[in-house]
Amino acid sequence: MINADKPISFSLFVKHWKDLPVSKLGEFVKCVGFDGIELPIRAGFHVEPATAQQTLPALAAQLAEQDVRIFSVAAPADESIFAACQAAGVPLIRIMVDIDPDGYKATEERMKRKLEKLAPLCEQYGVKIGVQQHNGKYINDSNGIMRLMENISCEYVGVVWDAAHDALAGQQPEYGLEIVKTHLAMVNLKNGFFVRNNGPEAETAEWRCHYTTGRHGMAHWPRIVRSLRDRSYSGVVCLTAEYTDLVNKDRYIAEDFAYAKSLWNE
Repeated sequence: MINADKPISFSLFVKHWKDLPVSKLGEFVKCVGFDGIELPIRAGFHVEPATAQQTLPALAAQLAEQDVRIFSVAAPADESIFAACQAAGVPLIRIMVDIDPDGYKATEERMKRKLEKLAPLCEQYGVKIGVQQHNGKYINDSNGIMRLMENISCEYVGVVWDAAHDALAGQQPEYGLEIVKTHLAMVNLKNGFFVRNNGPEAETAEWRCHYTTGRHGMAHWPRIVRSLRDRSYSGVVCLTAEYTDLVNKDRYIAEDFAYAKSLWNE
């Protein structure tokens, strides 16, 4: 069972609501039922990297008035972002690992060295780095992410385990969660499946990912929740609201949140 002293907190990745004023954003998050958010720190969003040290604490204070926390940010792992997160009380910076032109192994070795250098910043600012796997030209599964964690303390660097991307890589959720268990820092819930991108007359088949609602993709949310409960996971579960059909995102995220919450309450 879940540790009653540290219940699950539900977070919403608000990338697709960047045009909402902060007050309306907080209102929407609370209306759906989330405890807080993951905030992208990117050009054109509520907080931009160049001004994060001033704007992130101010935005966090404004959201706190609506009882909305910032559980994590999707942002570059620069020292200025660490300082902004410390000032705003944000505990985690989520990053991913793009494969560079010189290949997978070279990227992996470079990223391992980078994480080793980031560990002192994590200690200095009290902010953790969370590395997420991602389908495509990234380190894309649990095994790949955990190779980065070798000899790196889970106190400073952890794994943001993404349900959809592990499923798209062909991993079973029980195995993926077992692989990352020592470094599990946050869980992302989303879903998707592959669809044929060209017709049967094509010489070679091509495929793309269709991102869908929680019940309908390759990631089996009931199995994921059972596995997390069996491991007494207590922490943040972030619904990332990644949908190919973004027109209906408000309805989809409300349905997905209700579905996720029902699974935890079984």
